Amino acid sequence: MLQLEHPPLQPTQIKRIERSENTYLGLVIAFAIIGIWGSSLIFLFSLDISQVPVLWKIVALVWQTFLYTGLFITAHDAMHGVVVPQNLKINNFIGSLVLTLYGLFSFNELRKKHWEHHHHPASELDPDFHDSKHKNFFAWYLYFMMGYWSWKRLIGLMVVFNLISFTFHIPEANLTLFWVIPSILSSVQLFFFGTYLPHQEPEGGYTNNHRAKTNALPIFWSFITCYHFGYHEEHHEAPHVPWWKLPEVYKMSRKVA
Repeated sequence: MLQLEHPPLQPTQIKRIERSENTYLGLVIAFAIIGIWGSSLIFLFSLDISQVPVLWKIVALVWQTFLYTGLFITAHDAMHGVVVPQNLKINNFIGSLVLTLYGLFSFNELRKKHWEHHHHPASELDPDFHDSKHKNFFAWYLYFMMGYWSWKRLIGLMVVFNLISFTFHIPEANLTLFWVIPSILSSVQLFFFGTYLPHQEPEGGYTNNHRAKTNALPIFWSFITCYHFGYHEEHHEAPHVPWWKLPEVYKMSRKVA
């Protein structure tokens, strides 16, 4: 039998947070993330990286990884209909756009799998969960990624890579360092903070119906690590709350506890 770490939040509490948001703020935040990611990428593509010190290359790589993660978190919010809650057509368009920018993913396919995850968390029906054989971090990550593998998508990315390189005369080194590697690293970041840590089975077994736990980090570090995706139990309790409102749910859940 599951032992609850804290009583679940009441629906009225969650609804109050949902209603308190500016319904256009999600759209503004989404465009801000897309704009910063795109502007940063254009700037980094223009650099002669042979003249850039190694330290600054690492800083730029980490920064671009963070922005890539922001693209996916925006898509994740779109899967829950909270980027533009009053207009699902625009909401879904934003979701499709950011997933295309992120790695040519299909919004409809990922949304279907994501809701399977919410309906059957950390179970054999959860497409993001391990198969009982691949439990350690590296094995689970590879198993997780294979669930989203597509030769068609890989070929598409290779075509885009070469088109950008030849059409805009972008050095392949810049494309690799600031476009390819950050997208891969962001998948590791998303998996570690959004799947592995929250849904890894504790020694004593799961303690709530969501089979999830929260990474109890201060709000600043929660944002830096994965856009508050680590407040994962709260996300499962309140899936229609956007990422930037999750700290409110987190603080409220701690008061309830």
